[in-house]
Amino acid sequence: MKVNVRPLCAADETAWRELWSGYLEFYGSSVSETVYATTFSRLVDASRPAQFGLIAEGGGRAIGLVHVIVHPHNWRVEDVCYLQDLYVAPEARGVGAGRALIEAVYAAADVLGAPSVYWLTQDSNSTARLLYDRVAKVTPFIKYQR
Repeated sequence: MKVNVRPLCAADETAWRELWSGYLEFYGSSVSETVYATTFSRLVDASRPAQFGLIAEGGGRAIGLVHVIVHPHNWRVEDVCYLQDLYVAPEARGVGAGRALIEAVYAAADVLGAPSVYWLTQDSNSTARLLYDRVAKVTPFIKYQR
Protein backbone atom coordinates (compact mmCIF):
# COMPACT_ATOMS: atom_id res chain seq x y z
CA MET A 1 0.00 0.00 0.00
CA LYS A 2 1.33 3.42 -0.95
CA VAL A 3 1.15 5.87 1.96
CA ASN A 4 0.71 9.60 1.40
CA VAL A 5 1.10 12.12 4.25
CA ARG A 6 -0.44 15.56 3.98
CA PRO A 7 -1.61 18.40 6.21
CA LEU A 8 -4.88 17.88 8.02
CA CYS A 9 -7.72 19.98 6.56
CA ALA A 10 -11.28 20.86 7.56
CA ALA A 11 -12.74 18.14 5.31
CA ASP A 12 -10.88 15.49 7.36
CA GLU A 13 -12.84 16.02 10.57
CA THR A 14 -14.85 12.77 10.47
CA ALA A 15 -11.85 10.58 9.59
CA TRP A 16 -9.64 12.45 12.08
CA ARG A 17 -12.19 11.99 14.85
CA GLU A 18 -12.36 8.25 14.20
CA LEU A 19 -8.57 7.93 14.25
CA TRP A 20 -8.06 10.12 17.31
CA SER A 21 -10.80 8.22 19.14
CA GLY A 22 -8.88 5.02 18.42
CA TYR A 23 -5.71 6.61 19.77
CA LEU A 24 -7.42 7.78 22.95
CA GLU A 25 -9.06 4.37 23.43
CA PHE A 26 -5.67 2.65 23.00
CA TYR A 27 -4.38 4.69 25.93
CA GLY A 28 -7.54 4.15 28.00
CA SER A 29 -8.50 7.80 27.78
CA SER A 30 -11.27 10.01 26.50
CA VAL A 31 -11.93 13.72 26.04
CA SER A 32 -15.05 15.84 26.02
CA GLU A 33 -16.81 17.00 22.88
CA THR A 34 -15.46 20.48 23.61
CA VAL A 35 -11.89 19.16 23.53
CA TYR A 36 -12.53 17.29 20.26
CA ALA A 37 -13.90 20.43 18.62
CA THR A 38 -11.26 22.77 20.04
CA THR A 39 -8.35 20.48 19.18
CA PHE A 40 -9.49 19.94 15.61
CA SER A 41 -10.08 23.66 15.15
CA ARG A 42 -6.56 24.44 16.38
CA LEU A 43 -4.95 21.74 14.23
CA VAL A 44 -6.42 23.10 10.99
CA ASP A 45 -6.13 26.82 11.82
CA ALA A 46 -3.55 28.31 9.43
CA SER A 47 -3.09 31.26 11.80
CA ARG A 48 -1.61 28.82 14.38
CA PRO A 49 1.45 27.43 12.54
CA ALA A 50 3.02 26.15 15.77
CA GLN A 51 0.24 23.56 16.23
CA PHE A 52 -0.81 21.37 13.34
CA GLY A 53 -1.86 17.91 12.29
CA LEU A 54 -0.89 15.58 9.49
CA ILE A 55 -2.89 12.68 8.13
CA ALA A 56 -1.67 9.53 6.42
CA GLU A 57 -3.72 8.11 3.58
CA GLY A 58 -3.50 4.68 2.03
CA GLY A 59 -5.88 2.58 -0.01
CA GLY A 60 -8.07 5.61 -0.63
CA ARG A 61 -8.75 6.44 3.01
CA ALA A 62 -7.26 8.03 6.14
CA ILE A 63 -5.17 5.45 8.02
CA GLY A 64 -3.14 7.51 10.49
CA LEU A 65 -2.56 10.85 12.13
CA VAL A 66 -0.01 12.86 14.00
CA HIS A 67 -0.40 16.04 16.06
CA VAL A 68 2.50 18.47 16.43
CA ILE A 69 3.30 21.40 18.70
CA VAL A 70 6.35 23.57 18.04
CA HIS A 71 7.48 25.57 21.05
CA PRO A 72 10.37 27.51 22.60
CA HIS A 73 12.91 25.66 24.72
CA ASN A 74 15.05 27.18 27.46
CA TRP A 75 18.15 25.16 26.52
CA ARG A 76 18.09 26.11 22.82
CA VAL A 77 17.85 29.21 20.71
CA GLU A 78 15.68 27.33 18.21
CA ASP A 79 12.18 26.05 18.88
CA VAL A 80 11.68 22.33 19.45
CA CYS A 81 8.98 20.10 18.05
CA TYR A 82 6.73 17.95 20.24
CA LEU A 83 5.09 15.06 18.39
CA GLN A 84 2.13 14.76 20.74
CA ASP A 85 -0.09 12.07 19.24
CA LEU A 86 0.79 9.43 16.65
CA TYR A 87 -1.70 6.76 15.61
CA VAL A 88 -2.16 4.30 12.78
CA ALA A 89 -5.39 2.32 12.46
CA PRO A 90 -4.80 -1.32 13.52
CA GLU A 91 -5.73 -2.71 10.10
CA ALA A 92 -3.14 -0.44 8.43
CA ARG A 93 -0.19 -1.16 10.69
CA GLY A 94 2.93 -2.53 9.10
CA VAL A 95 2.58 -0.65 5.80
CA GLY A 96 4.93 2.20 6.74
CA ALA A 97 2.36 4.80 7.80
CA GLY A 98 3.91 5.37 11.24
CA ARG A 99 7.37 5.88 9.77
CA ALA A 100 5.95 8.14 7.05
CA LEU A 101 4.19 10.29 9.65
CA ILE A 102 7.34 10.61 11.79
CA GLU A 103 9.45 11.46 8.74
CA ALA A 104 6.89 14.09 7.73
CA VAL A 105 7.15 15.63 11.20
CA TYR A 106 10.95 15.62 10.87
CA ALA A 107 10.65 17.39 7.51
CA ALA A 108 8.20 19.97 8.89
CA ALA A 109 10.46 20.60 11.89
CA ASP A 110 13.38 21.19 9.53
CA VAL A 111 11.38 23.72 7.53
CA LEU A 112 10.38 25.47 10.78
CA GLY A 113 13.98 25.52 12.02
CA ALA A 114 13.29 23.17 14.93
CA PRO A 115 16.22 20.72 15.05
CA SER A 116 14.82 18.61 17.89
CA VAL A 117 11.69 16.43 17.64
CA TYR A 118 10.59 14.51 20.71
CA TRP A 119 7.65 12.42 21.89
CA LEU A 120 6.49 10.16 24.70
CA THR A 121 5.07 6.67 24.70
CA GLN A 122 4.19 4.12 27.34
CA ASP A 123 7.07 1.82 28.16
CA SER A 124 4.74 -1.12 27.49
CA ASN A 125 3.98 0.03 23.92
CA SER A 126 6.44 -2.51 22.54
CA THR A 127 5.05 -2.61 18.99
CA ALA A 128 5.41 1.14 18.46
CA ARG A 129 8.77 1.16 20.21
CA LEU A 130 10.17 -1.20 17.57
CA LEU A 131 9.67 1.63 15.06
CA TYR A 132 10.69 4.40 17.44
CA ASP A 133 13.98 2.66 18.22
CA ARG A 134 14.78 2.70 14.48
CA VAL A 135 13.96 6.37 13.83
CA ALA A 136 15.01 8.09 17.08
CA LYS A 137 17.05 7.68 20.26
CA VAL A 138 15.36 6.72 23.51
CA THR A 139 16.16 9.05 26.42
CA PRO A 140 16.51 8.19 30.10
CA PHE A 141 13.89 10.70 31.24
CA ILE A 142 10.80 9.81 33.25
CA LYS A 143 7.67 11.93 32.97
CA TYR A 144 6.03 13.47 36.03
CA GLN A 145 2.68 15.19 35.89
CA ARG A 146 0.44 17.18 38.18
